Amino acid sequence: MRKTITTSLAGLSSLIIALHSFAGEWIDPQRSVLDELKSITVKSETSYNIVESLTTEVGARLVGTPASDKGVDWAVAKMKALGFDNVWVEESTMNLWERGELQANIVSPFPHKVVALSLGGSVGTSGETVSAEVVQFDDLDALKAAKPNSLKGKIAFVSYRMERKINGSGYGVAVGARVYGASEAAKKGALAYIMRSVGTDDHRVAHTGLMLYQDDVKKIPAIALSNPDADLLLNSLKRDNPVVFSLNSTASGPTGKSVRVANVVGDVLGSETPDEVVTLGAHLDSWDVGTGAIDDGVGVGITLAAAHYISKLEKRPKRSVRVILFAAEEVGLIGAKDYVEKHKDDMHKHIIGAEWDFANGNIYMMEPGVGPSALNAIRDFANYLAPMGVSLASTNTAKGQSDMSALGNAGQPAINFSPDGSDYFDYHHTENDTLNMVDKEALKNNTAIYTLYAYFAAQSGVDFRK
Repeated sequence: MRKTITTSLAGLSSLIIALHSFAGEWIDPQRSVLDELKSITVKSETSYNIVESLTTEVGARLVGTPASDKGVDWAVAKMKALGFDNVWVEESTMNLWERGELQANIVSPFPHKVVALSLGGSVGTSGETVSAEVVQFDDLDALKAAKPNSLKGKIAFVSYRMERKINGSGYGVAVGARVYGASEAAKKGALAYIMRSVGTDDHRVAHTGLMLYQDDVKKIPAIALSNPDADLLLNSLKRDNPVVFSLNSTASGPTGKSVRVANVVGDVLGSETPDEVVTLGAHLDSWDVGTGAIDDGVGVGITLAAAHYISKLEKRPKRSVRVILFAAEEVGLIGAKDYVEKHKDDMHKHIIGAEWDFANGNIYMMEPGVGPSALNAIRDFANYLAPMGVSLASTNTAKGQSDMSALGNAGQPAINFSPDGSDYFDYHHTENDTLNMVDKEALKNNTAIYTLYAYFAAQSGVDFRK
């Protein structure tokens, strides 16, 4: 028994020695540069100034609007001004949708004008006012369970309220009603579909967002109410009298017209293997409400600033740092899918990627999606970030946020950074997504982390697929 214990202890000692031997192996050679980058980026307002420029000079950037093309021109000029070596545009097309105008009211028994937005992709009412009794459902599943034809001549209303979560997980539970609710209501015979906005705020602003129609189901208008107005409608329904709601919308639905979709891509070239790229992603488009400051102006600011800081180093990292400002994320990751198609033959040169498309607070965790051998390097980098409040997730399943997930599914390794998103869905897809809502101090911290990640991945030489 003593021999067995001694042998086990010897094995444990060997393991500890081995662990110490790789601890710092990837960070120590980079530490002085990483420290330099950290000291600069945690104090700099470059990323905030980029967001200010985008929201002031361009504003909301809905695909198919003049501001969308203006945003592309702005991004090309901004990349060049920030020191990118190569900047280019990759174009495709998609179907045009136009919001038009919307009037929505509780007609009776208690008349109220309500605040609402058409959901992205919704049809309108063909110039007529649709007025009908409201039937309320607690959630999408309850609507799905309704009997066939039970909503004939009526308006369906899903009242589910999104829960506030630090990681935004309440969104996934709530968003199905936005995406699929209209077709489910139409299957039951409804004339129109209304829902409580997918948002966590109590402001009298509505949240828009993409919805989809099922091909073989009648297309009916779909709108989202502000949270206070959803409560108002619920309170009206509690009185046990029929509640009549009306809406008049000139939303276009699918128009059949093609519009330009353009990714803007820029490289800060590496010093040894410039054809290998570490990618940073954000989406350039936004909805046509607010100015697209948090969604996703913050991501644009972080990624452009990170590459800018690296471009100014006396000695560049070995690999290139590529920023991809994706087009048409809000309407179905159109730009990301196009990027993967255009780069399918060089996807093996995409070393690792990270995107910013969520939250307004500080990063508190990072999750890798890399090969087993590369985990040692990731742990080393995580230890470096630990004093900045960043922990390493116990899982290794990251594919990349939003657009970057398309590259992840095509084989690119990824890092998902998890920021505090507690207040993100107060502003998401609303008129309140404006510059004054951006957390400036968190933006500095998060820019520093993305800059450190990009330099580490570009300089380390690690094969993150292995």
